[in-house]
Amino acid sequence: MAELLEFEEPIAILLKEVEALSMLPATEDRNREIARLEKRIASIRVEVYRNLTAWQRVLVARHPARPTTMDYVERLCTNFVELHGDRRFVDDHAIVAGMADYKGQPVLIVGHQKGRDTKQKIYRNFGYARPEGYRKALRLMSLAEKFSRPIICFVDTPAAFPGIESEERGVAEAIAMNLREMAVLEVPVIIVVHGEGGSGGALGIAIGDRVLMHEFAIYSVIPPEGCAAILWRDASRKVEAAEALKITAPDLLGLGLIDEIVAEPVGGAHTDPVQAAALLDVALDRTLTEVSAMDPEVRLEARYQKFRAMGQIGIESPST
Repeated sequence: MAELLEFEEPIAILLKEVEALSMLPATEDRNREIARLEKRIASIRVEVYRNLTAWQRVLVARHPARPTTMDYVERLCTNFVELHGDRRFVDDHAIVAGMADYKGQPVLIVGHQKGRDTKQKIYRNFGYARPEGYRKALRLMSLAEKFSRPIICFVDTPAAFPGIESEERGVAEAIAMNLREMAVLEVPVIIVVHGEGGSGGALGIAIGDRVLMHEFAIYSVIPPEGCAAILWRDASRKVEAAEALKITAPDLLGLGLIDEIVAEPVGGAHTDPVQAAALLDVALDRTLTEVSAMDPEVRLEARYQKFRAMGQIGIESPST
């Protein structure tokens, strides 16, 4: 069972009762009581997740058991072959990329990979990509364009790696190059924000024709802790910052920054990765079919207008 979060305490109490009852000899009364408690747990979970605050959604998006890019690739794709290196410096393990088949159609998969256990997280640099990661992604996107393969990008990173070596090797230039080049790729590009969409580290592989976002994912210019530290010199005000940043899927859909919210299993994708992948599969298949049917020139113009329109929130200029 996935680790419970701090706001799931009522569920944790009932689960302990179920565990205690499960240790008793099996009887009709015991089984009836367990069934009653499990029904109560399901009911409470629905109610809790229906009313999550912005900060609680942050906790869900960061859950250690939340499905990763490779979890989705394994469930949705076949014949995945990972490709490595940016042909300039080294391979960045924080970004995985490779060719695969989705519904029998050849595609390119690009995505952040955080890792699951401590060893994997260190190997993947906790999902913090360096410049070479973005250059690898762009190299393979150009290859996909050459062979007319649609591109599917999975976004899940706190941010681009902020270390000195990133600056020395040009992380800002690498991300900027990706923004420019992804805007004019002639093949369909679908973005899936399935965990943490943090700052330019997320945006570096997030320019596309459609942006899908999981129900409990987050997408923001800065993490709540960083925002609070900058604005108020107090990182403990992260809850307040999370509300102000408008980082949740409903907020972003309302602002026109994403195109669709992908439903998650009750309790979040980490509670049932198989169902989470199935729900994404429905949205991804439909969206890819729609975008692929568009004329390339029309698709490129729509992509351009989509991102040009961002930030226009209906504020009128003062009359002169």
